[in-house]
Amino acid sequence: MINTYSETKISNVIYTRLFSENIDDSELVWHRDAEDRLLKVLDGGDNWLIQLDNELPKPIDNTYIKKNVYHRLLKGNGYVVLELTKYV
Repeated sequence: MINTYSETKISNVIYTRLFSENIDDSELVWHRDAEDRLLKVLDGGDNWLIQLDNELPKPIDNTYIKKNVYHRLLKGNGYVVLELTKYV
């Protein structure tokens, strides 16, 4: 699978991810992860949203996602830089 973002490892559990303004909506697919995680918006993110399984889309900032819960990002305007904390 090709990443739809560029990622920088900050520590063993914290990463930053940049999603470009040029990303195609079709690349932002439903998926689930093996660990709980917290997402924070560090930069950009105008009208970018997250949608969790069986929920309406909402702003990304400070979203906690439990492991194995399906979710996806919804593209907004411009780019978004997220801080991702993984709880293993």
